[in-house]
Formats: sequence, structure tokens, C-alpha cells
Amino acid sequence: QVQLVESGGGLVQPGGSLRLSCAASGSTANINTMNWYRQAPGKGRELVASITSLGRTNYVDSVKGRFTISRDNAKNTVYLQMNSLKPENTAVYYCNAHSQSTWAGYDHWGQGTQVTVSS
Repeated sequence: QVQLVESGGGLVQPGGSLRLSCAASGSTANINTMNWYRQAPGKGRELVASITSLGRTNYVDSVKGRFTISRDNAKNTVYLQMNSLKPENTAVYYCNAHSQSTWAGYDHWGQGTQVTVSS
């Protein structure tokens, strides 16, 4: 129904920046909130940032002031701009989208993109 493909991960030095992208395709009309999650080695999945279809955003406290989530509805793409990166930000970052129809709600996940912050 909905396919999500992340890109933009990679290796960056502490203090550097990366911009993650997540392109949605398929039945995207009913997508409401889009989210970025991350999972660090040995840890559980953590919600990093959320954005609604109207542009309201929320962030986990640890990334406020450094990360910015945005979306381009015309392109069906959500972004995560990550600045002042720290080694503890190293994780696999996953795009998530929630869609809601009259009859059911659905969660969709991308395959993940690796972000490594290291000297």
C-alpha cells in the first residue's frame, strides 16, 4: 500500500551534518503523521521526530535545537536535517508513516539507513 525508502545516511564526523530523506510511494493520500525513529546498537527503537500533514512537529528532547524534521507533500517526502551530530546519534534511522482511512489505520516502515558519527 505504502512504500517508504530512506536515503542520506552515512559516515560523518562529530559536529557534522547529514540530511536524511524518506520518499513515500503507493497509497499516500491518507498519510497523516510521519516519523523518524532510530535504533542504536543494543538499544530499542526510539522516536526521534514527528511531523503531521499540517506541519506540526515534535522532537525527543535530546535532539531539540539540532535536528529538524520537514516534509514536502508534493514530493511525498519527509526529511530529517541533523546538525551538530554526536557519536551517540549513531543508529539506524527508520522512516515511519501512519495512514488512516475510514475503516482502519496503518503503520508503514522504511528499510532504515545507517548513520555513523565517528572521528
